[in-house]
Amino acid sequence: MTILRLPGLRPGPGAPPPGTPEKKRRADLRTRTHTWHRPSALAAAGLVVVAVLCVAAMVLDQRILAGAPIWAKPFKFAVSGSLFFATWSWLVSLLPRFRRTASLLTDFLIAIFAAEYVLLVFQAARGRASHFNNATPQDALIYDVMGKMIMALWVATLALTVLVMFTKVADRASFWAVRAGAILSLVGISLGVLMTSPTAQQHAQWKAGGPRDVVGAHTVGLADGGPGLPILGWSTAGGDLRIPHFVGMHALQALPLLAIALAALAARFPRLRDDVVRARLVLLGAAGYAGLIALVTWQALRAQSIVHPDATTLGAFALLVAAVGLGALAVLRAPERAAVR
Repeated sequence: MTILRLPGLRPGPGAPPPGTPEKKRRADLRTRTHTWHRPSALAAAGLVVVAVLCVAAMVLDQRILAGAPIWAKPFKFAVSGSLFFATWSWLVSLLPRFRRTASLLTDFLIAIFAAEYVLLVFQAARGRASHFNNATPQDALIYDVMGKMIMALWVATLALTVLVMFTKVADRASFWAVRAGAILSLVGISLGVLMTSPTAQQHAQWKAGGPRDVVGAHTVGLADGGPGLPILGWSTAGGDLRIPHFVGMHALQALPLLAIALAALAARFPRLRDDVVRARLVLLGAAGYAGLIALVTWQALRAQSIVHPDATTLGAFALLVAAVGLGALAVLRAPERAAVR
């Protein structure tokens, strides 16, 4: 079995002595989180609790806003934020240097996210939209402040992504997974800017002298608030720019999980015991994931629902899957190296 070990971690008091692979595995699991960034780990755990509270709020308060339960957005932000901070807590621990800088940046992210989340919950409690809402001076101020917070969060995440390039991971697949995941996640966060531009319908309304109470939208081709997927709210009638934003942002978890899965499968498939093979598969997975982000962005911009893809979208998806599949087959069938350095 291939055991993934994070650098700089030593068995703590009470850890079983090394010996058998099983004892080593248990010792590694026990010590794995000892050097994680504690504030972001606590933030991740706290957001799990908040997500549960949001579920309770959805049961008790069944108000609807723009076609979705009013507490659905706080729930989604809590789940996404929990995954985000749990992953960064781990990534910061991988840095052999600049760890203090990364810790301060992560602390800043927690503070910004917490402040934005308070405003999000405040608007939900009032029954008001938190995004794109300029209906009243207070709504406009809150949306403006949240927009500036998101920009600050993006800059801090960019700095952390640069620092991730210095991470020290012995396993080559994990080495590339954390780098590619961080870069694609930043791309996904950046795609959120597509939602802030006025839509064609809004331009037409303003030209006709209508109010500028809403600027920007999630949905392409239709007004927000139409039929959507449960909880997620993604439009089932038009394009939805939340999808590429979501898919891209969670590359931060998807690619490291791919590296972990490949390492676990190495126990049953000898070809995967070569870390170069796993690294190539991770890079191939990253390329495929980038292609998926591009595909769902293109689909949304064409005002096409994720659940009603046309022949062009299906054809592009089939080509992407085929390219990744053939690439994986080529990697697995390539001649084994004489020696692994």
